[in-house]
Amino acid sequence: MSWGSTGPGPSPASRIGGVESHRLEGFSDGVMAVIITIMAFQLKAPVTADLHGLAGLLPSLLVYALSFSMIGIYWNNHHHLLQATRRISAAVMWTNLLLLFWLSLIPFATDWVGTAHDHSLPAATYGAVALASALAYFVLVRSILRANPDDGAMLAAIGKDVKGVVSPVIYATDIGLAFVSPWLAYACYLAVSLIWFIPDRRLTAHA
Repeated sequence: MSWGSTGPGPSPASRIGGVESHRLEGFSDGVMAVIITIMAFQLKAPVTADLHGLAGLLPSLLVYALSFSMIGIYWNNHHHLLQATRRISAAVMWTNLLLLFWLSLIPFATDWVGTAHDHSLPAATYGAVALASALAYFVLVRSILRANPDDGAMLAAIGKDVKGVVSPVIYATDIGLAFVSPWLAYACYLAVSLIWFIPDRRLTAHA
């Protein structure tokens, strides 16, 4: 990460209370890596050595792929967000921890959907965890903006944060859809992941 100076350490503007943004990013990266590892450990080998045995695990593999992509998207966007951040406040630290808490529940929701994918409650629970994660990320962005009020370039880069507003709305709708058809909810979860697949280029350029 560029600190805007040629010296070996971070500039004073890059930290508050001795907490540096690269330390926050490193901690978050480690937690997300552990979350993915837990999901991978939850996968089971087929009971039989044929296509029928593999087909029985297909729902678990598909929801694992969806959850893996979700964590990967958060990791990617979180990286670019912190790379563009000049100052870290206590509020940023706590909202970042809140985000990690909700992300840490994704393995639980993933495992439940994998074993009961055709039931509404597991699908709705998955959506509730996704909704809480999206709201936590939205609050994290707002906290970072408040910690950097003089960073006009970052404010312009984030802009109206349309994706950050639309995603929780879709997730909230999906929770209700899960009780109509779990498959409709899964399709919408995938749609939100596709929306976030490419980070905002304005933010990456600002970083």
